[in-house]
Amino acid sequence: MLDHILSILIFFPALAAVLGFIVHKDSMRAYGIIVATVEFILSLWLWYAFDNNIAGMQFLEQVNLVPAFGISYLVGVDGISLFIIIMASFFTMLGIATLTETRRIKDLIITLLFLQMTMVGVFAALDAILFYVFWELSLVPMLLIIGIWGGPLRIYASVKFFLYTFAGSLVMLVGMLFMAYYYYQATAMMAPNGIGTWSFSLLDWYRLRLDVDLQWWLFVAFFFGFAIKVPMFPFHTWLPYAHGQAPTIGSVILAAVLLKMGTYAFIRFSLPLFPDASVALMYPVAILAIIMIIYTAMVAYAQKDIKQVVAYSSVSHMGVIILGTFALNVEGITGSVFLMIAHGVVSGALFLLVGVIYDRRHTKLMSEFGGLAHIMPKYATIFGIMMMASVGLPLTINFVGEFLSLLGFYKQSHMMTLLAGTAIIVGAIYMLAAYKKMFFGEVTKEENKNLKDINKTELLGLIPLTIIAIWLGIYPKPVLEPINNSVEVLVQLMHEKAITEEAKSVIPSIVKFETQEAH
Repeated sequence: MLDHILSILIFFPALAAVLGFIVHKDSMRAYGIIVATVEFILSLWLWYAFDNNIAGMQFLEQVNLVPAFGISYLVGVDGISLFIIIMASFFTMLGIATLTETRRIKDLIITLLFLQMTMVGVFAALDAILFYVFWELSLVPMLLIIGIWGGPLRIYASVKFFLYTFAGSLVMLVGMLFMAYYYYQATAMMAPNGIGTWSFSLLDWYRLRLDVDLQWWLFVAFFFGFAIKVPMFPFHTWLPYAHGQAPTIGSVILAAVLLKMGTYAFIRFSLPLFPDASVALMYPVAILAIIMIIYTAMVAYAQKDIKQVVAYSSVSHMGVIILGTFALNVEGITGSVFLMIAHGVVSGALFLLVGVIYDRRHTKLMSEFGGLAHIMPKYATIFGIMMMASVGLPLTINFVGEFLSLLGFYKQSHMMTLLAGTAIIVGAIYMLAAYKKMFFGEVTKEENKNLKDINKTELLGLIPLTIIAIWLGIYPKPVLEPINNSVEVLVQLMHEKAITEEAKSVIPSIVKFETQEAH
């Protein structure tokens, strides 16, 4: 089974979703929990079988689909993608287990299982066309989740989400097609008969060295698709609407996993394929990231809706991930990948917590609360822990990722890192202000006096996230080590492929490979 573990992880949820059509609606929740739990156990098995001593791709599978054009089913996993796949299966399981939605529950669970297939597919795909197919397919389940189970403005939010991300993806597709054409030309020049071969394999593309001018154009083409997905400033305007109108499970999956597709794609595509362009555009991208960090943090402070506070906070933290990614060194990229995991855990938990109070009061306005710590002490405690993790308190998960990301970029620019670091201060201000409004003071609303504290089902979803947030904050090595090993290979590849002396001086050379296989 290990030879095909990735294929099983990708297609098992889809097969279960199809079989779900014949499951009775009263049994659908239990069925969904069983399927998602099996998927999560399989992802843990993948981690258990993963060899930390091999920094390259593992569990590779390849099946030729369209040999004439080099399109194949090619999947594999390394330390960069391993934990995001685990996180995707983990949050799908938690989301279904804590589901409070009662409308069309069968359709919702089937949609979530299809969404899980696309998420795992994106992070496992090593063929550009396969990656693009899963990338685009992920839009459909989320469109349905927002459009069917969302709030009053759900149609507007879902259409805006779809159009933004789909438009960026089309530009990205043009870049992918040109990369395949360039590979054909490169192989034709070396072939005795002058006939090249087509390939959409990333592993083949990694062997290409592109002219600097061409790198610029292709970097921009890929950038639009990835930046909108993150979403980076100024492409971020779809996200607050999507979060604001999505049901709790939609916001959790969107924040925890779907946004990571963009940052992951930068690391998997843009950095190794276009190292010179990445160095040349490092500061412009960093400026956008810093605007994203500070501007959305200030917008979060101005919000009256607690879900919007968490949504804008999510965008701000994604800016730190982008900054670490474009540090273009091992510390920064390792920190950004770890922060993807941390951001998923913390923002996913915060959206679950917002869902808890919304289910009881059917409002997300902070002015409607106050003194909740007296009424719901367990809820207040967990919310406080996750809030502290969100602002990067030492010994919590976000601190590790943010520290490494900022440390990596500090090597490139002291002043820009200082500006980005102010986001931690602003983040503490708006999070503490929100917590004060909701949990401290007197209980002034009659409706709040009889609220029930967090129940066993809700604790089932929140306790594991709280434990992870503290455990990986204190002892991050089990996750950091595989990530760091794969990032070292990535940075060495970028250094070797860089053409200009400027790029070679910015991207460090890693000279501690023990085997050619790891290289």
